[in-house]
Amino acid sequence: MIEVRGLSKHYGATRAVDDVTFSVKPGMVTGFLGPNGAGKSTTMRLIVGLDRPSAGSALVNGKRYAEHRAPLREVGVLLDAKAVHTGRSAVNHLRALAATHGIGRGRVDEVIALTGLESVASRRVGGFSLGMGQRLGIAAALLGDPATLILDEPVNGLDPEGVIWVRHLARRLAAEGRTVFLSSHLMSEMAQTADHIIVLGRGRVIADAPVADILALSSGTAVRVRTPEATRLSELLVDQGTVVRKGDDGLLDVTGLTAPQIGEVAARSGVILHELTPVAGSLEDAYLALTQDDVEYHAGGLPTGPASTVPAPNELSSNERVSR
Repeated sequence: MIEVRGLSKHYGATRAVDDVTFSVKPGMVTGFLGPNGAGKSTTMRLIVGLDRPSAGSALVNGKRYAEHRAPLREVGVLLDAKAVHTGRSAVNHLRALAATHGIGRGRVDEVIALTGLESVASRRVGGFSLGMGQRLGIAAALLGDPATLILDEPVNGLDPEGVIWVRHLARRLAAEGRTVFLSSHLMSEMAQTADHIIVLGRGRVIADAPVADILALSSGTAVRVRTPEATRLSELLVDQGTVVRKGDDGLLDVTGLTAPQIGEVAARSGVILHELTPVAGSLEDAYLALTQDDVEYHAGGLPTGPASTVPAPNELSSNERVSR
């Protein structure tokens, strides 16, 4: 279990992480989302002691990471797949890590097989593709058979088969009762993998809820309507202040009214409906709705924050909390 309480990290006047509090529970996959510069990577680094917090605490399995006598057996971590000696082979890299904790070579062979690295295990890591480097990083995280996994962008660089493999691996580990905490920018994949979502914006928690509750932020906001009188109904709905997008074969996507309200408009005007279907929102829709005021850089590269803001390493400033 991961317990973060009042965690903050300041770089001079810049607040990369600002009074963050959350728990990551065992037996489920918890996704960690947020725009670039939101503080995700800094938070993960604080949890495993790579950065010192300005305030607050982060405990893993009841202790600070540095207090664990055998941290590899407690917490498996993938923060930077490139943080490997490029002259070593994959197997020698894993054996060196294993030696620090008295882990046998048999376990090294197990994680190599588990991550599909058998054919390249004797090759130098410097020649690895991004995807193979990710697999090696996951192998290192699993080496100590830990109860807690912290994975930052584990599917980055993986092909579709690899992405599916990570999804199944994460869910299997959670089903075994482990704590699985992972970040990703692939919203569709996170929707299929995570049970719970934590969203950061400008260094603060702006959402902490089950996936179903996050999806509810966008569910029912659009309705698919099919009618032989699409033009007429579209005009009627626009008069009601809705947004209507026309498709083929009399199909309309309507935003701004519920399905019953659209049905009532059609009935009052004698418009025939062939379909009236609420469209469930996606995790991407909900994420964009949550973070629309917390994105530092929008398309076109225009900063939304003040011109005087200076980003800290890998993170940007935190201004205000957006409540759910």
